[in-house]
Amino acid sequence: CWRDEMTDQEKAKIDAMSYEALLRAWRFAPVGDPRFQGEHGQYWSRRMAEKRNVEEDHGVGASKRLGW
Repeated sequence: CWRDEMTDQEKAKIDAMSYEALLRAWRFAPVGDPRFQGEHGQYWSRRMAEKRNVEEDHGVGASKRLGW
């Protein structure tokens, strides 16, 4: 269950995910998913942006593989 403040374990789990895995969860989560609310959502969004800027084939290729 997600709380307002993130634990180091929650951050580590997000950090270990690839850009594509983060994007898949972001795009296909139900509206209001708590992973993307408050501090969790801000951290998730920030890590996606950081990974998007360093991982190869992050744009159209990632979207196509997700079926988007």
